Amino acid sequence: MTTCRRGALLASALILSLAAAAGTHAESEDWTARFQSTYIYQSKPAFDALYSGPKSLSAEHERSYTFSATAYLGARLWEGGELYFNPEAIQGVALSAVTGLGGFTNGEIQKVAGPTLTFYRARLFLRQTIGFGGGRDVLESDDNQLAGGVDRNRLVLTAGNLSVTDVFGLNEYAGDARTQFLNWSFLTFGAFDYAADLRGFTWGAAAEYVHGDWSLRAGRFMQPKESNGMELNTDLRSSYGDQAEFERRYLLAGRPGKVKLLAYRNVAEMASFEDAIAYGQANGVAPDITAVRKRQSKTGWGASLEQALGSDMGIFARVSAHDGRTETYAFTEIDRSLSIGGVVKGSSWKRAEDTLGVALARNGISSSHQSYLAAGGNTFFLGDGNLRYAPESIFEAYYSLRALKGVYVSLDWQHIRNPAYNADRGPVQVGSFRLHAEF
Repeated sequence: MTTCRRGALLASALILSLAAAAGTHAESEDWTARFQSTYIYQSKPAFDALYSGPKSLSAEHERSYTFSATAYLGARLWEGGELYFNPEAIQGVALSAVTGLGGFTNGEIQKVAGPTLTFYRARLFLRQTIGFGGGRDVLESDDNQLAGGVDRNRLVLTAGNLSVTDVFGLNEYAGDARTQFLNWSFLTFGAFDYAADLRGFTWGAAAEYVHGDWSLRAGRFMQPKESNGMELNTDLRSSYGDQAEFERRYLLAGRPGKVKLLAYRNVAEMASFEDAIAYGQANGVAPDITAVRKRQSKTGWGASLEQALGSDMGIFARVSAHDGRTETYAFTEIDRSLSIGGVVKGSSWKRAEDTLGVALARNGISSSHQSYLAAGGNTFFLGDGNLRYAPESIFEAYYSLRALKGVYVSLDWQHIRNPAYNADRGPVQVGSFRLHAEF
């Protein structure tokens, strides 16, 4: 075991002891300090592949790990005004340097992770809530949320350094790789190429109007200066990610459910696959997206459903797509996606805080995207040197066991058919062990 991995495990053990001793939060808070730590180990056996390219998932046996630790600090500054700060540390080694899959296997493996523990600011943002009456809702204490009461009809303004997915595309059953499904296909809408730097964060602002059982939110955020880059473009007039989302909450047979509709538009310096193919043909070389980037837009949409089937059971479904003309800019290599799944708490087998989750995703890419890869083109994530196209299908199941108060141990299995949309490679099996603590 390497020194870095030993350090990650020792840090996890410290978090476990602290979590076991932690107390509960008060019902109303003027400040909060919550913490999490997650260690994930993954192993992939060798699999069959007729060929491999420079951006392929390795066909050999591989192992991977990630470790993260986060502090969620918040304070109420004035009536309705809250400030949140999240310092974070992460280290890890990815399978195949995060290449060779549309739906990657570990949502914790930020694209710049490495074997050295790295500290950085994940979030620093201000939230202002303006009430308009209509009764009172009670917000429970949570990460980046102070416990307390708010008007049922309200306007919530959020601005600063955060992730777009902190506000848009949220789902109760699938969206947190630290406690739920690991695969990127289940973190949010698969085809939501949301604005973010290499770690998944950005700067911007969003407004949300909540009125009874429905909400409408919209926001604009900074894009990276280049595809999947770390440095953000601060000129929000020339480069940006816009999104709007409508949410309707309801009761079905007395059980809560939600429907969400999302639309987004990105503007940035990015390449179209058709331009890259034409460039390759004109110059007698493989198509190259890096040679044809220019300012243009990408539009996409998503729809989701989540429904409680009982006090300890729920299901979800998401469908999403974008126009498929341009390269992936900030999230992952999925042009269209359908995912479904469900989770069950362990009440019926006397393990009320255990969770069993099962989900299936089917991802696809556009015809021009297929042609680019088939001609030998490479992207940030994909490039087998050839392509016999087939949709990428992902089945994932996990069991999370509560070991101590605030401490959870999970086993996870993923079965991936046609990795990187290539029927000449796979299937791939990935087993995972996860240790998560929160307090």
